[in-house]
Amino acid sequence: MRPRLFIFGLGYSAGRIAAAAEAQGWEVVSTGRAGTLAFEDDGAVRLALADSDQVLSSVPPSADGDPVLERYDAALTGRRLTYLSSTGVYGDCGGAWVDESAQIGTGRRTARSDADAAWLACGARVLRLPGIYGPGRSALDRVREGRAQRIDLPGQVFSRVHVDDIVSGALAAFEAPPGAYNLSDDLPASQNTVIEAACALLRAAPPPRLSLEAARLSPQARAFYDENRRVANGKAKRLLGWKLRYPTYREGLAALAATA
Repeated sequence: MRPRLFIFGLGYSAGRIAAAAEAQGWEVVSTGRAGTLAFEDDGAVRLALADSDQVLSSVPPSADGDPVLERYDAALTGRRLTYLSSTGVYGDCGGAWVDESAQIGTGRRTARSDADAAWLACGARVLRLPGIYGPGRSALDRVREGRAQRIDLPGQVFSRVHVDDIVSGALAAFEAPPGAYNLSDDLPASQNTVIEAACALLRAAPPPRLSLEAARLSPQARAFYDENRRVANGKAKRLLGWKLRYPTYREGLAALAATA
């Protein structure tokens, strides 16, 4: 029989993990709009979980907690668990490097930090992801669509990861020891630097630099610029044997531009 992977929340990243797992011979059962089961169908979900070799959740928490743990906690007992979390759990680090030993829960994403801790307590492999980019979701798309902005905020940097590298990291994590793992690329950089690289690839003029006030960002986007950190990925490389296909945004954007 084929091994079974159960995925809660078949979204952008999890959908690609599902496709890669199926290519390796896994049977994939999932919830979400593109999934095979309704999240609320308790009987079918619990039955599928009982026969699953691996369970992965990409469902974000709500203000009331993690919906997967709230509803299916008992059914997850004894399963091998993987959870897609966020490096936002580290909060603002003033541009410093941060690894998995750092305290979490000090930033704006307290619900995510609580969910991260809860999955760790369940023995999960918690994959902390920075800004995700890939086909249809990159600086190239923002430049093409006229949505790219450069914010005049010297010293602000963040980490990112190509969705293909999330896929390889998640598959490697299935057999890894429980714990937290940062899946980020090797070169944190400012948003402006990435936008400028995308403009160069597309032979487009960079957008003007704007102040935070002039940019008229949404509260969510504005909060993004309130945090500043560089995310270290050494643990994932050592313990997962994870090798980045796109070590920096340069290789990632170039590959996306070549296939557009």
